[in-house]
Order: sequence, then C-alpha cells, then structure tokens
Amino acid sequence: MKFNSTDAKQWLRMGPRAMFGQFMIDIAKKNKKLIVLSADLGRSSGLARFKKEFPEQYISVGISEQNLVGIAAGLADEGFKVFVTSFAPFLSMRASEQIRMNLGYMKHNVNLVALGSGLSMGFLGNSHFGLEDIAIMRTIPNLNITCPSDCSELGKVLYDYSSHNRGPSYIRLTGIPGSKNVYDKNYTYQFGKNIRIHKGRDILVLCHGAILGQVKISIKNLKKMNINAELINVVSLKPIDEKIISLFKKFKKIITIEEHTSVGGLGSIMAEKILKNKIKTRLFSISLPDKFGPTGTYDYLLKYHGLDSENITNKIIKFAKKK
Repeated sequence: MKFNSTDAKQWLRMGPRAMFGQFMIDIAKKNKKLIVLSADLGRSSGLARFKKEFPEQYISVGISEQNLVGIAAGLADEGFKVFVTSFAPFLSMRASEQIRMNLGYMKHNVNLVALGSGLSMGFLGNSHFGLEDIAIMRTIPNLNITCPSDCSELGKVLYDYSSHNRGPSYIRLTGIPGSKNVYDKNYTYQFGKNIRIHKGRDILVLCHGAILGQVKISIKNLKKMNINAELINVVSLKPIDEKIISLFKKFKKIITIEEHTSVGGLGSIMAEKILKNKIKTRLFSISLPDKFGPTGTYDYLLKYHGLDSENITNKIIKFAKKK
C-alpha cells in the first residue's frame, strides 16, 4: 500500500476507526475470502459502509465477544481471511480464554482489531479504556501484537496481514480523529521490524501508537536545547525486533513512552531484554500509572497523565540531565 501527503492529511481527519473500515472496503474488493466480524459495533468500527457494500462478508454476532472469537477461529479454519473488531478491554479480557485456546494454541489465522486502546474512548471511561491490553495479550504464545502509530501505518499493517498468513494477531488502535500524523509521505513497512523516525546520539527514545505523534514534537523541541535523541517506532511489540539489542549497547540512557499501564507494556518488554542481555544502561519509562483515572476528552487525559508533548519534553530533559 502506498500513500502521499494528501492521503495522510485526509486520513488524519477521519481517524483510525473510520479508516479501518475504509481500508477493509479496499481489501474486500481484492479478496473475496475476506470476512469481517463485529460484536455489535459495526458503526463504531467504521464498518457501516462495508456492511452495505459487502453484506455477505460481514457478520455481527452481537455483544458476545467469546462467541465472536470462536466463530472467527472456525472461519479461519475453513480458509477465510478473518478480521475481528471490538473494544480493546472486551477483546483482551472478556475473550482472553478463547484467544488463548482458539488462536494462540490452535494457531488460527485471525486478526483481532482492538478499538479504542489507551485513553481514546474519553468520556466512556475506565470500562472502555484499553489500559492493560498489551500486558494481557503478550502472555499468549503465538500471538502477534502490532500497534500502528497513525492511519497511514494502520493501512500498511492491515494490507500486510491481509496479504500474508502471519498467524493470530492483535492490532491495537490508538488515537482519535486529529491525532498527530507520524508519517506524511510513503515509507517501507516490514512486519516485525522497528522503524527509525529520527536519528540521534544522546538518548534513545522508544515508542509506539498514536502517542508517537506527540513524541515527534518533543524530539524537535529537544534538538533546540541541544539534546539529540534517537526516536524508534516499536510498531511490533510481539515479535520484538531483536536488532534493538545492538541499539541498547550504543546508548547510556533509554526512555520508553507508551499509552499503556506501567505494568507489562513496552517498558516491561525492554527491561526484560536489557536484563536478559546484561546490558549496562539506564532505563526510564513514561506511561500510564498502575491505577484507574478520570474521564474526559482525549487531549485532557493525555495532559493529565503527562503524555502530551510539553510534559514529555520536560520529563526527557530531566532524565537526560541525571548523572
């Protein structure tokens, strides 16, 4: 899939959920074996038009996420290319046993699209926030975890999964319409590989998801203060690109930034890698706290939790100055 700056701007206004539906329409035109399932969230998943244009390739099972995963596994076993949608906490927690057995254990090629991960559900609150989904999903063997940073990368990920049998996968959608773009022009995406956003020498910053747009702004501000940071998009959380180990050895200070609880996410993954490889470096994590928080607009919640560009900049400066 290729795109240009005009596409990126248009997709930015539509947001990840709407663009998921748009990308599925294009993929369905080329693949009659594509089946999209929803847990009574067709419109919320951006699938209203898809349902109208491809009624025989769309199934709503109602509000029954466990059944949703079971049906998806059966369709995948019959050779269909299956994508499943529901809100992140409902997929990762209500249906975790079915995902573990029907997908992880049986290795059925089902792609789970987790809507509203992180804080993007805003006023719907903690029942709908996907705060701990990475921690839960990464414990399941054979399950890929991918977290696109913007709508352009979402398209790259969806086309990749629809064109290859990657095995069971969890695709984490973060951000809202208007979230900052990370990519303004076309680039090469490779499954399981990190992507360098900015080359630097002073400090290594690792990030994933829509929050990466905020971090890009911080990196530019840091450069004005003579802090040259290397920024890496860790789009694949499982499998992890093992080339990250060689980067660890080049930097004395490493920061992970994520819209996920401090338990079990990117910070934990990188801490495990550093410990296992006995690398002497300092790791600092910027994330959501291990507790429930307030509701509100997405921008308000990012600022409240210190995940807006200004707060991120200040936290990196403070860590960079530590001796």
